[in-house]
Amino acid sequence: MEKDTHVSASDFLPDVLTLSSLRQAARGCEGCGLFRRATQTVFGEGPEKARIIMIGEQPGDTEDLEGSPFVGSAGKLLDRALKDAAIDRSQVYVTNAVKHFKWEERGKRRIHKKPNMEEINACRPWLEAEIAAIQPEVLACLGATAAQSLMGRNFRVTAERGKFFETRWGPFLTATVHPSSLLRLRDSGERRQEYSRFVQDLRGIRARLG
Repeated sequence: MEKDTHVSASDFLPDVLTLSSLRQAARGCEGCGLFRRATQTVFGEGPEKARIIMIGEQPGDTEDLEGSPFVGSAGKLLDRALKDAAIDRSQVYVTNAVKHFKWEERGKRRIHKKPNMEEINACRPWLEAEIAAIQPEVLACLGATAAQSLMGRNFRVTAERGKFFETRWGPFLTATVHPSSLLRLRDSGERRQEYSRFVQDLRGIRARLG
């Protein structure tokens, strides 16, 4: 197997860390092997001075093809939940812990495959640079991969969901489920209940902002 020349996105960071320069530089990132099978880098999107950064795991199939985060089914569910929580989506910066789509082939479909810690760690410099450029008030981690990318492998969303933590990246960090987990629920009653919990978590973010 061909070895990666670079082991981290830090080798590709620009000298000046603005969202524009970061987005441009990330297009050529080869900090881990995921770039080889992905269509393109999917960088974060949103206002430069967003009060909230929402962090997912990685782009999905739709995001990989379109080049924008949270534009697939999970993104549409997030849009709906933000509206129900009275949070203006246009004021939220959305990104992922890993910027390339990791997938496996199943028939003619490309199926999401969970990134490993080596890939997450290799990509973390992009996420940390985004946070430094924006300086948000709240970091909202959607799912375990996003939360563990910043808080370590022992962080458990099931135990810490909805709580707020002071971190070196910003005044408040909180974690909740990824909207894709709601889409996988087959029971309609359970799906409604978990959606309500998700919206309640988002309302907690709104309340924290004041």
